[in-house]
Amino acid sequence: MKLLMSPASPFVRKVRVVLRELDLLDQVEEVTVTTTPLASDPAVVAANPTGKIPALVRDTGPAIYDSRVITRFLNDHAGGTLYPQARIWDVLTLEATADAIMDATVLMTYEARLRPEAQQSSDWVEAQWGKASRSIAAVNARWMSHLQGPIDIGHVGIACALSYVDLRHDARGWRQGNDALAQWHATFVSRASMADTAV
Repeated sequence: MKLLMSPASPFVRKVRVVLRELDLLDQVEEVTVTTTPLASDPAVVAANPTGKIPALVRDTGPAIYDSRVITRFLNDHAGGTLYPQARIWDVLTLEATADAIMDATVLMTYEARLRPEAQQSSDWVEAQWGKASRSIAAVNARWMSHLQGPIDIGHVGIACALSYVDLRHDARGWRQGNDALAQWHATFVSRASMADTAV
């Protein structure tokens, strides 16, 4: 199988961390592509008509895409425990929260990088940051007991989301007022899977 990817994407990183946590690197080749919302790589479009990464090209069957679909497929493929049935709704909700943080902060990045300065909207950027910061605060307030438990996809997603905020929006200071989450993140990023996928 081949994973079409760009290392800086938090959605891609989530999949790459899962590959390492599930010991699947010998079964999936990571293929770096250059693609943007304004200029999609043809290989990505062939795998995913939306032109978005990550996309997983399989040996049998059509390519699959959206990080949540890929990570669940990989977990089933490996017989992993990242989607425990006993806690599945909590796990999926935490994963969705992580993806929402990624969505908002990636859109902030695109606004600054892809739109002409005269067309950029500071109100729109702040609205996106509001979504991200509220979600980060909610994880700190409501989800720390979960994050202290056995690792699942929620842990991976939140860690990748927060690391992306560090990468692109560090000046926002997400750690302020979120001490427990900041401490958890500092520990989680020392995992081999996170260290190996850092950019």
